[in-house]
Formats: sequence, C-alpha cells, structure tokens
Amino acid sequence: MTKNIVFHFTLSFFLASVIACQQSSAQTTTNSPVKLDTEEQKTFYALGLILGRNVNSFSLTPDELAIVKAGLSDAVSNAKPQVELDVYGPKVNELAQKRASAGADEMKKKGQDFADAVAKQPGATKTPSGVVLRTIKAGTGDSPAASDTVKVHYEGKLVDGTIFDSSIKRGEPIEFPLDGVVPCWTEALQKMKKGEKAQVVCPSASAYGDRGAPPAIPPGATLSFEVELLDFHK
Repeated sequence: MTKNIVFHFTLSFFLASVIACQQSSAQTTTNSPVKLDTEEQKTFYALGLILGRNVNSFSLTPDELAIVKAGLSDAVSNAKPQVELDVYGPKVNELAQKRASAGADEMKKKGQDFADAVAKQPGATKTPSGVVLRTIKAGTGDSPAASDTVKVHYEGKLVDGTIFDSSIKRGEPIEFPLDGVVPCWTEALQKMKKGEKAQVVCPSASAYGDRGAPPAIPPGATLSFEVELLDFHK
C-alpha cells in the first residue's frame, strides 16, 4: 500500500464503501428495486455487488452507515470535511482490522461447530490438524503424494451453504500440483484414493486463516469442499 497517498486506503476499498453506502441509502428510502433495463446498468449493478461485499467485514450498524453516508455526501458535494483525512484516513485501516478480527473469532466458532457435526457422521475421520474427511464414494488403488499433480472436480462452500467456487458448475475439472494449494487440501487428498469422492472440511488455520480471501471467503472461515479425485500423476 502506497504510503504517499493521503487516504491510506485503496481505491477499491473506497469504491466499496461508496457503493455499500449508496445501496443502503436506496434500501432505506424505497422498497422498489433499481431499474436495470440496459446492459450497462446491469454491469454497474454487478460492480456494486462485487465492491460492496468488500465492506462486509466492518459489520456496520445503521447509525454507522448513516455516518458513512454523510462523509460520502460531503465528498461528492465538495463540502468542507468534518475531519482531517490525513489524521483519520489511516484509522480506517485500523478499524477494518479490528472488525475483521472480531468477525474472524465468530466465524471460527461457527466453523468449529460445523466441523464437529460432520466429524460425527458415518465415514468421517478427523486429523490432528482439525481437517475432517468424510467419504461419500470409495475409490480404489493408490493415493497421491504431496509432490504429485492431481486432477479433481470440486465445489467449495462456506458453513452457511454459500458456494464460493465450483469446477462442477463450470463443467471442467482442474489439475494442479498438490503441494501448491492450501494445507488442508494437501493433507486431505493424500488420504484419498483415485475415484474417491469426499467431503473435506478445512478449519481456517489450514485454509485462509484470519485474513480470509475477500470478498468470497471471510476472515476465519471454515470451508467445506466436495472433492472427487479423478486422477493423479508424478
């Protein structure tokens, strides 16, 4: 992040704040959806969805959103700012980290409850690192080594069921070196046999940790994958 920029936060974050604020304002003033008649309007709306999700970690209250709206309004109308940006700009990042940390703790608790529930199901095992592997369909033959390249079909979900990635939906399996992915996958797939399909539950510590992978994966998120090991080779 460039230290010479007085705002001390990225353009994408600023746009996310703007759009999130605008969407909230629209929701509070009318129950009618915005009109999306043209492709350009739909594209702008999609931009709002993508960028707006970047502020989820702030968990803003209605009062806080109102304050954000006031700042946005003053900036757009070129009104005199009520605070000095060179003083309070850096505090935005501090607030983001604080809110993200609190959100990560809550996500970890929910994730632990989810993993414990899956671990109790038939065909499930839990490793010392906390990874849960539940066989859905048995495979045959050998298992890949960490240095192998694997070919898989998969679908990744958050513990609330939200799908964040899916080769199944894309209709095309993916191939990658097993030692080049998150530790959870490296560990779990070495325990699977060719042709096996399994649910793999990854605690945050063996996935994306407290930073997450915004906007799709929140900080501290436990991830649940359905993975089918199609093939592997040296």
